[in-house]
Amino acid sequence: MATRTPPQAAQPPSDWHARSVEQTLQAQAVASGTGLALDEAARRLARHGANRLPAARRRPPWQRFLLQFHNPLIYVLLVAAAITFGLDDLVDTGVILGVVLINAAIGFVQEGKAEKALEAVSAMLASRATVLRDGAWHEIDAEALVPGDIVQLEPGARVPADLRLVRTKNLRIDEAALTGESVAADKACDAVAAGAPLGDRRCMAYSGTVVGVGQGRGVVVATGTATEIGRIGTLVGGVQSLDTPLTRRLDQFARRITLFIVAVGLVTFLFGYLWRGMPLLEIFLAVVGLAVAAIPEGLPAIVTIVLAIGTRNMARQRAIVRRLPAVETLGSVTVICSDKTGTLTKNEMTAVRVMLPGRTLDVSGAGYAPEGGFGHDGQPVDAEADAALQALARCALLCNDAQLAHDEAAGWQLVGDPTEGALLSLAHKAGLDPQGEAAATPRVDEIPFESEHRYMATLHHDHDGGAFVLLKGAPERVLALCRHEGEGLPLDPAAWAARMDDAARAGQRVLALARCALPPSDGAPPTALSSADIGPHFMLLGLVGLIDPPREEAIAAVAECQQAGLRVKMITGDHAVTAAAIGAQLGLNTEQVLTGETVQGLDDAALRQRARHCDVIARASPEHKLRLVQALQAEGELVAMTGDGVNDAPAQKMADIGVAMGNKGTDAARAAADLVLTDDNFATIARAVREGRVVFDNIKKSLLFILPTNGGEAGVILLAVFAGLTLPVTAGQVLWVNMVTAVTLALALAFEPAEAGVMRRPPRPPGEPLVTRVLAFRIAYVSGLMVAVTMTVFEWDLARGSSVEHARTAAVNMLVVGELVYLFNVRHFTASAFTRDILTGNPVALWMSVLLVGLQLAFTYAPPLQALFQTTALDGTAWAVIGVLGALKFGAVEAEKAVLRRLGITRM
Repeated sequence: MATRTPPQAAQPPSDWHARSVEQTLQAQAVASGTGLALDEAARRLARHGANRLPAARRRPPWQRFLLQFHNPLIYVLLVAAAITFGLDDLVDTGVILGVVLINAAIGFVQEGKAEKALEAVSAMLASRATVLRDGAWHEIDAEALVPGDIVQLEPGARVPADLRLVRTKNLRIDEAALTGESVAADKACDAVAAGAPLGDRRCMAYSGTVVGVGQGRGVVVATGTATEIGRIGTLVGGVQSLDTPLTRRLDQFARRITLFIVAVGLVTFLFGYLWRGMPLLEIFLAVVGLAVAAIPEGLPAIVTIVLAIGTRNMARQRAIVRRLPAVETLGSVTVICSDKTGTLTKNEMTAVRVMLPGRTLDVSGAGYAPEGGFGHDGQPVDAEADAALQALARCALLCNDAQLAHDEAAGWQLVGDPTEGALLSLAHKAGLDPQGEAAATPRVDEIPFESEHRYMATLHHDHDGGAFVLLKGAPERVLALCRHEGEGLPLDPAAWAARMDDAARAGQRVLALARCALPPSDGAPPTALSSADIGPHFMLLGLVGLIDPPREEAIAAVAECQQAGLRVKMITGDHAVTAAAIGAQLGLNTEQVLTGETVQGLDDAALRQRARHCDVIARASPEHKLRLVQALQAEGELVAMTGDGVNDAPAQKMADIGVAMGNKGTDAARAAADLVLTDDNFATIARAVREGRVVFDNIKKSLLFILPTNGGEAGVILLAVFAGLTLPVTAGQVLWVNMVTAVTLALALAFEPAEAGVMRRPPRPPGEPLVTRVLAFRIAYVSGLMVAVTMTVFEWDLARGSSVEHARTAAVNMLVVGELVYLFNVRHFTASAFTRDILTGNPVALWMSVLLVGLQLAFTYAPPLQALFQTTALDGTAWAVIGVLGALKFGAVEAEKAVLRRLGITRM
């Protein structure tokens, strides 16, 4: 598989996270107090280049339009158009070329935003930066940053380049789009191990991530394509989109059937000319008729229409298709690799466990929406009547700086830290009113959370002269400040430590909450809070276990996918313990959790073995995700990769089909994907897989309809040539049959509903050919029946003294009636046609049948068409014979389906 050559990095990669602040400053030749000199910054800018990613090469519209014709499906249509044009059948030529242009227009619109992944990644870079140069702070364009610049970070700012932090104060950075972690990362200046994963490099701030709280200062160590986000952009640019299973199968089928038709035509020509001594023009026209009969010129058009209908149906189910063949690809996948954060989970921290003195409560509901309740041992708990729960929830509410706002369109939105958002939602579930509680016990002072002391404290008054401090933070730190728990009982640190470990094993992040009363100062309640007030005199209210839980609908969707024979694998940048806990709730196999560090040490052969058996992969970088997708593909799997972060984009583009979240997903993920879910719901993937299977089934039904009918038409001509008989149909009449049945009966199959049990069967083997043995037998069997009934009508009509034109008219109508009854055979692969939905399951089939009857009556009785196709009016006897033979043919196919059912064959 060819790939594009990636651009070279502006600076060589280095282990800056493993170097001390002093080593970094020395290596970058800069002083932290003065920054770079202006002239030195200019020299470095000339040497390293601007801090931006190379713009994606955009194909001009005319080129994108012409490339829509670069498709094996279109080649077959163009060949068919050329043949019909050569036969002066301008109507058929116009129909075929019209289908080609419609297909090109659909593809042009669908792919109008293709190849935008690099551009989307570039958009994540900050536009301005505050930088120290010549001892003064300047605000400059972020593109002018160079390695060695000292940059200031403020809350809400986007990090403008990769920085080695040299100073931090309560700094927390949201790295979800880069690492997949739900919680903002605490930052510090101390170096970490050289082999630390991206998410554990606390002393680094990476380009494109967002400062949540606090302040920081760092020295630029990488710009442009040398940054982590730039490296991901390079990975996206270096991945070439794969062909889909459908295009591969149709390409293979088109080549084979073309060779077969050429070979049969050549043998027929030689036999008729050399052996039978037929005139050259006569045998040439016969062979042309044979080719026209055998080429399934309607198939590519029908496939395009089936895909377009599937695209429309998916859009109704909130899945937007960016490339038409991707509709069917979802129905072919054998493995779904999904990112965790924001895809299987909501990327919204949620309090799921409340540990009170003497008991533990479970908390229902997911995300920031204050919907859910509390339970103990399976029994609901009345939160408003539970004093201990109320005390803890009040602390979670008041010792909190976050805000929740409800929007009709977007739902509940958080302003502030995700952890505090989870605590705020917990308080809402406990029945507390934020405005009422704040008015009853207003906050007077606070100590904000800082990594040095690892807690947040707030001072409150109660309007009765009383004052108290609420405390929340890391459980080890808060427990050290507590002497009592609950109603004044002595604290049992060992018991609480065991409960903390239990929550940690479940992948939960634990926070402790405590309270203490402050005595009056000089007869008045205190109005200021300092670290001196935070001593070992608190009462522990309890612990809260938080996690970004799986979506409830995702759990059901994973189970449905597994029932359909699909392997679901979760690939995340989160910690192994958290990943295993989420994986277990989703129903994945968590006995073996593969980590990015392990992936890094495995060669390709070993990784292929491990990837096949592991369902949960943690601490995975973009390169690891890319290698995992490649390893699964090397094992013969068809892989779908879902995700919402920029770190998912390379693997999405490499996968057979990339699926992105349209709401909270990044532009990079959406641009690299083939399918975009507008509701960010993993459950939509299961519905899309179902629709993909329906699409492929309907394509196969179209194939199962077109090939035997074309085979019957070609077989009639072959039999006549080899038996020395008069041709039962002319080339023009064959084209008529192909055109009217393709635009009526075959088109009706595009609207077929799903087969029963479509999501209870395993996926098709990736190497399975388009024409299987069972399907090939059906094609040969029905083709033989078509030849038999058509030749019977033709010879019978000649035998009773009718003209050749009259017999040919009867033969053409026999072909059409045979195809009409076969439509109702083929609506179900092997199930009986006599089902409850024979009249209601697909109304389009009934209307198309009526239309076909009208067209065929015009073909037989309308003078202009009689003159064009050399037909004559049929009598009642001829119609009766045609009807009886059509019924017998219908019954013969139903009998074959009954034999297949008895043999246990339910699919083609």
